[in-house]
Amino acid sequence: MCSAVLCRGERKRRVTVVSTTTSALEQLSCQPLVLCRVGGPPPSPSLPPCCFPLLSLSAVQCWVASLPILSSLLPASSASGQAISITTTTTTTTIREAGRRQPTIPFPFFLHRPRADADACSAPTSTLSHQPTASTMAAPTSFLPILFLLLANAARALNQDGVHLLNAKRALTVPPDALADWNASDATPCAWTGVTCDAATAAVTDLSLPNLNLAGSFPAAALCRLPRLRSVDLSTNYIGPDLDPAPAALARCAALQYLDLSMNSLVGPLPDALAHLPDLLYLRLDSNNFSGPIPDSFARFKKLQSLSLVYNLLGGDLPPFLGAVSTLRELNLSYNPFAPGPVPAALGGLSDLRVLWLAGCNLVGPIPPSLGRLTNLTDLDLSTNGLTGPIPPEITGLTSALQIELYNNSLTGPIPRGFGTLKELRAIDLAMNRLDGAIPEDLFHAPRLETAHLYSNKLTGPVPDSVATAPSLVELRIFANSLNGSLPADLGKNAPLVCLDVSDNAISGEIPPGVCDRGELEELLMLDNQLSGRIPEGLARCRRLRRVRLSNNRLAGDVPDAVWGLPHMSLLELNDNQLTGEISPVIAGAANLSKLVLSNNRLTGSIPSEIGSVSELYELSADGNLLSGPLPGSLGDLAELGRLVLRNNSLSGQLLRGIQSWRKLSELNLADNGFSGSIPPELGDLPVLNYLDLSGNELTGEVPMQLENLKLNEFNVSDNQLRGPLPPQYATETYRNSFLGNPGLCGGSEGRSRNRFAWTWMMRSIFISAGVILVAGVAWFYRRYRSFSRKSKLRADRSKWTLTSFHKLSFSEYEILDCLDEDNVIGSGASGKVYKAVLSNGEVVAVKKLWSSTAGKKPAGADSSFEAEVRTLGKIRHKNIVKLWCSCSCSCKECKLLVYEYMPNGSLGDVLHSGKAGLLDWATRYKVAVGAAEGLSYLHHDCVPAIVHRDVKSNNILLDADLSARVADFGVAKVVETQGGTGKSMSVIAGSCGYIAPEYAYTLRVNEKSDTYSFGVVLLELVTGKPPVDPEFGEKDLVKWVCSTMEEQKGVEHVVDSRLELDMAAFKEEIVRVLNIGLLCASSLPINRPAMRRVVKMLQEVRAVDRPDERVEGRLKP
Repeated sequence: MCSAVLCRGERKRRVTVVSTTTSALEQLSCQPLVLCRVGGPPPSPSLPPCCFPLLSLSAVQCWVASLPILSSLLPASSASGQAISITTTTTTTTIREAGRRQPTIPFPFFLHRPRADADACSAPTSTLSHQPTASTMAAPTSFLPILFLLLANAARALNQDGVHLLNAKRALTVPPDALADWNASDATPCAWTGVTCDAATAAVTDLSLPNLNLAGSFPAAALCRLPRLRSVDLSTNYIGPDLDPAPAALARCAALQYLDLSMNSLVGPLPDALAHLPDLLYLRLDSNNFSGPIPDSFARFKKLQSLSLVYNLLGGDLPPFLGAVSTLRELNLSYNPFAPGPVPAALGGLSDLRVLWLAGCNLVGPIPPSLGRLTNLTDLDLSTNGLTGPIPPEITGLTSALQIELYNNSLTGPIPRGFGTLKELRAIDLAMNRLDGAIPEDLFHAPRLETAHLYSNKLTGPVPDSVATAPSLVELRIFANSLNGSLPADLGKNAPLVCLDVSDNAISGEIPPGVCDRGELEELLMLDNQLSGRIPEGLARCRRLRRVRLSNNRLAGDVPDAVWGLPHMSLLELNDNQLTGEISPVIAGAANLSKLVLSNNRLTGSIPSEIGSVSELYELSADGNLLSGPLPGSLGDLAELGRLVLRNNSLSGQLLRGIQSWRKLSELNLADNGFSGSIPPELGDLPVLNYLDLSGNELTGEVPMQLENLKLNEFNVSDNQLRGPLPPQYATETYRNSFLGNPGLCGGSEGRSRNRFAWTWMMRSIFISAGVILVAGVAWFYRRYRSFSRKSKLRADRSKWTLTSFHKLSFSEYEILDCLDEDNVIGSGASGKVYKAVLSNGEVVAVKKLWSSTAGKKPAGADSSFEAEVRTLGKIRHKNIVKLWCSCSCSCKECKLLVYEYMPNGSLGDVLHSGKAGLLDWATRYKVAVGAAEGLSYLHHDCVPAIVHRDVKSNNILLDADLSARVADFGVAKVVETQGGTGKSMSVIAGSCGYIAPEYAYTLRVNEKSDTYSFGVVLLELVTGKPPVDPEFGEKDLVKWVCSTMEEQKGVEHVVDSRLELDMAAFKEEIVRVLNIGLLCASSLPINRPAMRRVVKMLQEVRAVDRPDERVEGRLKP
């Protein structure tokens, strides 16, 4: 029996160990130790025949605590004077020494105390030859059964690959419910979650653990000790920040063929060690945060077939040396901020290449003709770059192409002929370029063509007849061009069309009668053309139709009955035509209809009561028709109704009562009809109603006092037969025009309002006269006084100012101009200077004076573009968006004014980052977050066209008297761009420091996802109380500071605003959820950011019970 001296501190004792395996201890690190092996030759001639060394151990207690002993062994040694008692049951092992208890881990070892005079190997021939002495009589007398148990336990010891996998697990942060079956007591790991082994050798060959919320640096040191490991998939986790934390550890994965670490949190440069993996075939690192250039070593891959680095932060030039990796079949570098540069012509030499994705790589210049040599290429994507020049005809030589995407560039010239010869072509997307000329007739000769996107170009001429014979065509989008002529008569008869969008052209003639003959059509979009004739009866067979937009054409006749009741239709837009007939009762079958727009036609009859069955209806707009009869009572059952516009019809009867279901109604316009009776008091209980127009009817009675509960942007009950007093809120000059034509109103234009109006103007005249005299005197003595000079010039130009109002106004442009004094400045930003204007009637407004264009000559059409943009902004109606009262412009100078409602509590940024932050407890901050999100969601999803804010920040979220959020300066950046018209303005409107989405640095474009990123920063401000950039962060911004602080200090308490300390106990879960939503919105990858509509829902669910975890779905197409 061999023995070894084990040391712990200054204490020593001699023990004897019997074992059949040592693999189980290889995961420990303790002092040098010699163990005995049953049978077999010694591993080293320098050791006794039965002995061999184990791993180095750091402390004896580590080893002692790891011994599962199956019986009570000998008591204290007389030599050491220290007592050892080891007791084992079926479930626990207890080791006691001098009254101390140690934890145990099951290992197949047996601890025995030898005689005091035992030699190092007193019984080399047999491990069972030990003879007990007097000092060991306390030990069990039957030793052989225990040894058999030991041998059986040793046979089940985990093999070497399993040990390495457990080491890898320990290197990661693993959720409690993940990898629960990774059990150290198993013989092999082959049955563990995600593990695949070789059937013959039990060696681990594949490890697949995607989407398990694993975190920590990539465990290369452990995994690369698996000699047969061929495949590793740890995608969609939180692996990071390091890919190769131990120097060159990754290079030891010599057998690795497949490595997928996509959608993780890896940062820093791409490791050179990757190129030293000799058998690597597939490398997927997309959707991380790798930065820096692609290393030169990547040119040395010997067998690499697939390289995917999409959605990272890689910079430098797009490397031509990748053209030297001749084995490549898939190259995906899309959406990285490479330096502006051309498409490397060397890529045309990759003869085996099947997929080339270079979308969003900041590419400029022409498309190299050499790409036409890639005859095996199936998928080419060069979209969303700055490519210029014509499409080279060589591209039509991609004989294996399934998909060609060149959209969102600046390509010019005609579409080359030859695409029709590509027999495998399924999809071609040339949209959003500057292509001109006619659509080639042969384009639709490609026999398998399913999708053709040619929209937003400058294409002319008719739609070619060949489109009607394309046998596989599913989707045709050619809107926003200058196409003319008529559509082919057989369009839809020969192809399974699902989507047809020819909107915004000059197409004439009739809608092809067989457009839905195949019964697959889901979207029929033909608005803004010159189509005539009737809506074809064949549409009734389109049971799958979801969206129909035929507005702004010259269509006539009745709408086919069955079209009204199509079961899947969500949008039916027929406005601005010459349609006749009635709304059919069949509409009850339109169970999914959300938006019904019938304005400005010649529809007659009554609104059918069956419309109350359309439970999803949000908008009913039928103004400008010949509808008659009363409103059906079933309208009051529409709980989703948000807009009801029936102006300018011949409707009659009383206004609906029992409308408590209209909790989402924001606009009610029943003007210019023949309604009678009184105004329902229930209108005052509609929580979000902000537009109410009942003018031009025969309403009687008093104006209900309940209407004072409303916060109306537009209110008009003029030209009725109302009488009695006005609610005090409306008995002001602001609403004077809202009550005209009601002679019985004693607080209206015939009563005290008129007297007050006359008195106000008399007093104003007196003060103005006195002021003029005073100013004239001062001017006489102080001609050089700067302020007087400015005001004199302003008054001289007053006749050249034009005011455009969007609401009822109680002031003129002259009052606004008088307030433009430096003493009234309350703010200044990238788009202009803001003044507080106190008007003569006591009302307070905010006036934004936009910076004048300094770009030199103003571009043609700038004024009309500005006015168009401002009119769009003026139509916005939402409770969480600051009201734009009017705009003022001067023809004599480049000066534009925007007049907003005044917010008494200033901006969120001012309150949050000042001594007034005490006003913002958690409940208020949460309310601000939800309100601001709803305002942005309205701009993104409910405005047509969608409005991108472009400068979301805490200073552009204002707080009203109730500390509710109001989004401000929405679209102002676009207005400034329109006014300036040059790239100079872009430097002003790109956003604000700390709020700008990272992709802007290389795309120079903003969209809804940019707003989402900025809003995420605002959410982090609300939680942390810190500004987006601060010296405390060093070179980081708020987003990176939050991430790094939580990672280093392991807790949200280190980032939450200390002023919320009292709220943390009650609202910690809410605060954490809002923080996580903010981080999700501020993801560096646009694809990971949710739409604002989704953000609103997530925030609203923060206070829901048992809310499920939110995960972002969506991956790139395979």
